[in-house]
Amino acid sequence: MEYRLHGRVWIEGPEGTFLGYGRVVLLERIREHGSIRAAARSMEMSYRHAWKLVDSMNRQSREPVVEKSTGGRGGGGAKLTESGQRAVDCFWQAYQDYRDYLSNRSTQLDL
Repeated sequence: MEYRLHGRVWIEGPEGTFLGYGRVVLLERIREHGSIRAAARSMEMSYRHAWKLVDSMNRQSREPVVEKSTGGRGGGGAKLTESGQRAVDCFWQAYQDYRDYLSNRSTQLDL
């Protein structure tokens, strides 16, 4: 029988979770769609929940990760900031390092 390690990784901030897999996907969808509402819809998530996640990330970050614009004739929108993109890149690098560690360590299990 073959065993392997499995786990999750997230980045903690002052309020608890700052970035995790789902939050990073939400940020990428905001970048893609230009809207928190459209990003939430694409993930089958409520707008309210997505907004709370974005608000939490913005509060915990030194600089906002998402900038929101209020509605008007063309409606509102949101965009990923440079700080947000750095956070996404940092998370994916840590995520890959963690997966590499788990994979490597799994080969050393002697059960």
